[in-house]
Amino acid sequence: MSEPSTSKQASDAEEIALKAATFRRLHPKLYLERFLAENVRPDGRAFGEWRDVSLNVGSISTADGSALVRMGDTTIVCGVKAEIAEPELDRPEHGFLVPNIDLPALCSPKFKPGPPTEEAQVLSERLNEVLVAADVIPTTSLCIQSGKSAWVLYVDATCINYDGNVFDAALLAMVAALRNTRLPKTTYNEETERTTCSRKERVALELTKIPISSSFGVFDSTQILADPTTFEEPLLETNFSICLDDSGGIISVMQLGLGIVGGNGNGDALLRCIEAARSRSAHIQTVLRSVFSN
Repeated sequence: MSEPSTSKQASDAEEIALKAATFRRLHPKLYLERFLAENVRPDGRAFGEWRDVSLNVGSISTADGSALVRMGDTTIVCGVKAEIAEPELDRPEHGFLVPNIDLPALCSPKFKPGPPTEEAQVLSERLNEVLVAADVIPTTSLCIQSGKSAWVLYVDATCINYDGNVFDAALLAMVAALRNTRLPKTTYNEETERTTCSRKERVALELTKIPISSSFGVFDSTQILADPTTFEEPLLETNFSICLDDSGGIISVMQLGLGIVGGNGNGDALLRCIEAARSRSAHIQTVLRSVFSN
């Protein structure tokens, strides 16, 4: 008698799941609203709860440094490739740091094959702003010989699986890959005007800051969701990212969208987000230290 009952329960559960999936696809905003009304998000997290993060470094043997980051189901791989070039004429004692992110069609149905999407270009600009403008690696430290020879570091991240909040994951992957980078020891010969790289000796990069980003989304002008997923992101009025260095200092606060943080009149919403970002950043810094202490 129990087997038919169990079979019917399984059939009913499948029917309920199908109806829920159909409702989510046809009415995504209402679907999200119903969850938030119960103070929970569709993936079971609280509003301010972050997804788990895992980090591995050094897995790409052909790169000078590499890292793999998983933030929930969002997965980013990053490799650093170093080349030698002449410095710019007006910046003879500076090398180059060139961050870039690729969002291939493989990582999500929302992307199509072809040239870089607008989202990828915006993300690359934001990553450049944090890594270059914030002077995470002083480009003077990449100079080999003033006006003659300097390192160019191509920091290329690729999204393997897209499930929202790619900026936080990509920045962490880039920072970890740069910390994992080892450059050949170089000497510059004035007579031949050539740079020679050692095959045995390698030198670690010196990062003056370890930036960590914590991103939030604003829904319905009142609810702030930490670490939004790919389902939540299109429904948000605005996204903003708080980048902090390893001492907890603010590097930047970047906003995308026209919504207002704390639009319900709660003026300390941004301050609470900054405190939440500090707690999150401290946790990620601990993860980084544990990976690089092994």
